[in-house]
Amino acid sequence: MATVIRLARFGAKKRPYYHVVVTDSRNARNSGNILATVGKYDPMLPRDSERRVVLNVDEVKQWLAKGAKPSDRVYRFLANAGLVAARVVPNQTKKNQQSEKTLMKIKDKQEKLAKIAEEQAAAEAAAKAAAEAPAEESAPAAESEAPVAE
Repeated sequence: MATVIRLARFGAKKRPYYHVVVTDSRNARNSGNILATVGKYDPMLPRDSERRVVLNVDEVKQWLAKGAKPSDRVYRFLANAGLVAARVVPNQTKKNQQSEKTLMKIKDKQEKLAKIAEEQAAAEAAAKAAAEAPAEESAPAAESEAPVAE
């Protein structure tokens, strides 16, 4: 018998509440033919609530040892509880990656922005130098005017 750990829906309309159950994979979601209830899941609670997902860890470990396979959602619960390794999210496939033409456009745009930033930095440096130079020139001029005023 192929057993699976999955969610069985309970609760009212627009107010879901799930039991984490172990059942035969051929049974319907809410058939009632369950082998064990190993936890509860209340999606209406906040994500950080400890009562959102409640699992009986010992029973879950026993059923996993017996060969029960968790559904995708239950697998995430088990991974968050540290009972199984989290699934690795694959990298982008070649089909999903940006084309060479798009990458070239992005690179050109970044180079233009870098060049503009360098020009602005150079202009600011020149403006600072120009602002400091007249201040230095005016100070000696004031000193030279002082003896003339006497």
